[in-house]
Amino acid sequence: MPGKVRYNELNEFQKKKYLGEFYDMISILRTRDEAKNFFKDLLTLSEVVMISRRIQIAKMLLSGKSYEEIRKELRVGSNTVNQVEKWVNNGFGGYKEIIKRYSKKKASEIKKEVGDTPFSLNHIRRKYPLHFLLLNLLSKNK
Repeated sequence: MPGKVRYNELNEFQKKKYLGEFYDMISILRTRDEAKNFFKDLLTLSEVVMISRRIQIAKMLLSGKSYEEIRKELRVGSNTVNQVEKWVNNGFGGYKEIIKRYSKKKASEIKKEVGDTPFSLNHIRRKYPLHFLLLNLLSKNK
């Protein structure tokens, strides 16, 4: 009978095939635009929002925010926060790894933006390398 397919009703071969292809497809996305377009085609807007909110909950939990702060800021139920906390603390480490990597990437982007402001020491050192030859050589050796 056609309709919803439940995970538990699939045989092992189907589970491995479907999930394997899904993970393989996600892993070959190269750019932010590719990922955005793929997920726009794959998921409804409400599904994207639901997944995005779970990620925000995980970020807030990992940053030390309380259930109450998360519930108020994101307007989610305590069951949702509780479920995400279970995945964060007892899951496969996906949330922690990706959020850590994302935070590092964002921090380096901010640091790069701050370092590239006109007339900052870093900007002037790159613009006039010979004037800072000794300092540049010393900083490369660190």
